[in-house]
Amino acid sequence: MLTPAEYYRGIADADMEKSRLDGQEMQKRLEKSKAYSHNILVRTLYIPKIFTKEQERFLKSVCDVMYSILVRVIERYETDAEYRKLFGFDKRLEELILRPRTYPCPLPIARLDVFFNEDTWDFKFCEFNADGASAMNEDRELNKVLAKSRSFDIFKKRFRVYKSEFFNSWAKAFVKIYNTSENPKENPNVAIVDFLDGKVNYEFEAFKKAFEKAGCGCVIADIRELKYKHGRLYTKDNTPIDAIYRRAVTCDIMENYDAVQPFIGAVKNNDVILIGDFRTQIIHNKIIFKILRDGATLSFLDETSREFIFQHIPYTTLLTEETALEHDVYNDRQSWVIKPEDSYASRGVHAGVEFKNGEEWEKTVKEALGKDYLLQEYCPPYECDNIDLLRTENAKFAPYSNITGLFVYGGRFQGIYSRIAKNSIISTQYSEMSLATVIVKERTDD
Repeated sequence: MLTPAEYYRGIADADMEKSRLDGQEMQKRLEKSKAYSHNILVRTLYIPKIFTKEQERFLKSVCDVMYSILVRVIERYETDAEYRKLFGFDKRLEELILRPRTYPCPLPIARLDVFFNEDTWDFKFCEFNADGASAMNEDRELNKVLAKSRSFDIFKKRFRVYKSEFFNSWAKAFVKIYNTSENPKENPNVAIVDFLDGKVNYEFEAFKKAFEKAGCGCVIADIRELKYKHGRLYTKDNTPIDAIYRRAVTCDIMENYDAVQPFIGAVKNNDVILIGDFRTQIIHNKIIFKILRDGATLSFLDETSREFIFQHIPYTTLLTEETALEHDVYNDRQSWVIKPEDSYASRGVHAGVEFKNGEEWEKTVKEALGKDYLLQEYCPPYECDNIDLLRTENAKFAPYSNITGLFVYGGRFQGIYSRIAKNSIISTQYSEMSLATVIVKERTDD
């Protein structure tokens, strides 16, 4: 019996001319959609990412285990001064992290990215994203485009499907967390804050509507333009703020520390509820992959959690000349990735497999020495065939690398986001694309 993905490919193959026309129409709808990130149109392929209900259930269990371990790490950081030294955070950041909690949930929102082998169901984690976790809008808009395609209409006659919902669910989770803080207001004013560049952010606008639907006032604000006076935080237009949905990632805040002092002051004095708070940086910083396998972490985890880490967290260490030589990194580039300790959107990530020769790889590694880089075991991503019928006239099926994002809201698994690339590294600096993700609930009769 064909898998759902194989069946979908069969739809495309059965009448390639109709499929090409279908793909071209999908591209037209995509260009008219709100599937833009940083003013750039999201790229996608003809066949969506299809998971079965069983696979989704398995990925939820994976997500639950990893989330519980990350929470334990956050709690240990808060209580153990020796353990905190492993992270090496700036004293200003450490001070922000160690402020008393204003609500119980230590990790309100996260996207745990994993390399999931759909044949064997084996997996390795790639990175953990916290407050700045994004791409909810990409999934929603791509699913809208997909829903009107000829191929998907045929597919739905054989399979009952559903998709993840990321907006109203987050607003509800946010309000639930806010209501656990001291003296919550019935209809709080929420500010979605980031370093804005003046361009339209469709994702923020969608979240704004979701917050308003949940009974909140909501504004989108540049974190540098907030004002703090008389114990209240305000937008530049003097709208009072009760709670913040923080999309500004910690490294950007620390790099612009002096420019965001009103925000910092209100947070330090607990005059605004910050969701998520700075303790989320504990798991967002990529050094967490080294620390998870460290004896100091393993000592407070049970045997099942320790085994989970060794099986599914890639070996990671600090990149130094000594570790590069110890692991023969210059000669064995196929086995290694280097990445900055604190970055996002895969900025500065380099995999040896992407280099044409050892000389260029060695040069790149040596340039990263002394710049707070990590050395990590390379995990080959799962590959599956897809086809670019949206933008390529004579497209043919080709293998693409996959990565799976698992969203968690308020400690509960919320859904799946999918990215792919022609390269072995799936990032914006290479050939990253997004796919609409659908879950097959059950098969139906012809």
